[in-house]
Amino acid sequence: MSSADHGPGRFKVVLNDEDQYSIWPVGRENPSGWRDEGTGGSREECLEHIGRVWTDMRPRGVRLRMASSSPQDR
Repeated sequence: MSSADHGPGRFKVVLNDEDQYSIWPVGRENPSGWRDEGTGGSREECLEHIGRVWTDMRPRGVRLRMASSSPQDR
């Protein structure tokens, strides 16, 4: 994000430890447990980015448990 991206109506994509995405206003401190993902822009641009990259909405912990369980355990 460049300094021009810090104006009103600018957002950034944030990510938590469970690989869940959200948007947050630029210039505000991230909520506890969330970190910058690296993408910024308008609300619509950020939501479009999330739509492209967040293809499995299950939290990371659930995905890992499901991947390590046998098919009959699911």
